[in-house]
Amino acid sequence: MSPASFPALRLRRTRSAAWSRALVAEHALTPADLIWPLFIAEGEGAEEPISTLPGVSRWSVDRLGERAREARALGIPCVALFPNTPPALRSDDAREALNPDNLICRAVRAVKDAAPDLGVLTDVALDPYTAHGHDGLTDETGDVRNDVTVEILARQALVQAEAGADIVAPSDMMDGRVGAIRSALEQEGHVNVQIMAYAAKYASAFYGPFRDAVGSRGLLKGDKKSYQMDPANAAEALREVALDLAEGADTVMVKPGLPYLDIVRRVKERFDVPVFTYQVSGEYAMIEAAAAAGAGDRDALLLETLMAFKRAGCSGVLTYHAPVAARLLGG
Repeated sequence: MSPASFPALRLRRTRSAAWSRALVAEHALTPADLIWPLFIAEGEGAEEPISTLPGVSRWSVDRLGERAREARALGIPCVALFPNTPPALRSDDAREALNPDNLICRAVRAVKDAAPDLGVLTDVALDPYTAHGHDGLTDETGDVRNDVTVEILARQALVQAEAGADIVAPSDMMDGRVGAIRSALEQEGHVNVQIMAYAAKYASAFYGPFRDAVGSRGLLKGDKKSYQMDPANAAEALREVALDLAEGADTVMVKPGLPYLDIVRRVKERFDVPVFTYQVSGEYAMIEAAAAAGAGDRDALLLETLMAFKRAGCSGVLTYHAPVAARLLGG
């Protein structure tokens, strides 16, 4: 083919050198896009590796300061805290969730003492505290009761805010809980505490290692399909997001991450609000397993999936790979 007959535009031209690719990149990924989930356990000086999440551990409260300072040094702006409540403190009424000196509240205070300028996100749900493993209170048939659960969730969020949480993140998927939490926070003067609503949380098979991490695997009676979303549904996710925003959510989340990029994109295009996603435990474990098997380069797989979230419209990503990614990105 002669030069004269070739099209004037060659799309490979801007890809030909690294400096040029950097100039025309449509999306950027930085440590500031990451939220680092941390699991907390009772004890002192403890680090408990989680077998189904290689490289991830539970930390005792006295070890959280180290993690907080690490996050700050890497440029990670926020950590998310999840407790592994001892079995003796789990009950059908989840009363430990309302204890102002429970594991999560002590963890919040420890992080804030170590790194006051680091954001702290707390999980608002009852599954770490119930003996049956559900995200809410159940009736005699085992059905999760929506309205009485919402009342407790609002009180739980208030306890966490009073401990110093910057973002409370209801992950339970009860109807009306965002409005109840927003009202409780406003009434008690916590007007700047944000709500990140798990607005489109699906009943997913990707959560297994997380349940190991918080000690709820084996406790669950039945499943969570009556309150978490059906993976077959997409339009319903938009209705869920619309309700949470109307009730006072500041930001919204889609969970899991990679299998639901279409939902992220639809939410961003419809509402143009900050959208987050959670690269959940099963996603993390698959990347680690692929790398261990020699099926792919862990760092490359990680950065490509994180960029996919940004490209789909995410403002940020909760990921257990946060410290690894931040180092790769120069944090």
